[in-house]
Amino acid sequence: MIADAITAAWVHSAFAWAGMALGAALWRRTLRHQHRGDALAPGNFGVLVGLLLGAAIGNKLVFLIERPDVVLAMWRSGTLVFPGQSIVGGLLGGLVGVELAKHFSGQTRSTGDAMVLPIAIGLAIGRVGCFLAGLHDDTYGLPTAAPWGVDFGDGIERHPTQLYEIALVLPLGLALHRARFATPGLAFKLFLSGYLLWRFAVEFLKPVPVAWPLGLSGIQWTCLIALAVYTPIVARALRQPALATP
Repeated sequence: MIADAITAAWVHSAFAWAGMALGAALWRRTLRHQHRGDALAPGNFGVLVGLLLGAAIGNKLVFLIERPDVVLAMWRSGTLVFPGQSIVGGLLGGLVGVELAKHFSGQTRSTGDAMVLPIAIGLAIGRVGCFLAGLHDDTYGLPTAAPWGVDFGDGIERHPTQLYEIALVLPLGLALHRARFATPGLAFKLFLSGYLLWRFAVEFLKPVPVAWPLGLSGIQWTCLIALAVYTPIVARALRQPALATP
């Protein structure tokens, strides 16, 4: 693991940006394949802008919910830059940004399914950076006696929750990418729902720096609220396989 905090931050950022760049490239390639080369059409460009802006805003807002102590400390020190980021916030913010962009551009065609595999690959690459950052990143797990526990530098074997996530999102993304659902957008809905359920569950294997009601983390409450809103949408899509939903 990387011992120096500054080096760890650079490595983590490098993997995160590499994951986002590769994911965006794969998304454009998938759209060109599915829609005969019009991935750069004005409507799709607007969707991409909405995705990026929504994800940028969402990952900061959910980090604020997850770590208000860090944000408050930075505010008191006079630092105006919000540190940290949240994958859950990025996904939810990106979803809202895409839907708003499609609404204002009048686009009704589904674009979510084309994002499933790119998001899965991007998440996996980003989690490699989290793993290498070790104790300098808040994604490591609680101590464990399991034989696959990892010492991130403090002499304690911990759950490598970053690797758990890679082992989940890649098969899930590939399976849904290859699925041929009659309802456009269903693959993305299932992927997002599955990821939110996963994040709610895996957080029990991580330290909770700031406990919210019921002892849950900010990420867990965000996932619960998002699932409460999103599950009926997924259920409707499953009941109406012939309905083309965005």
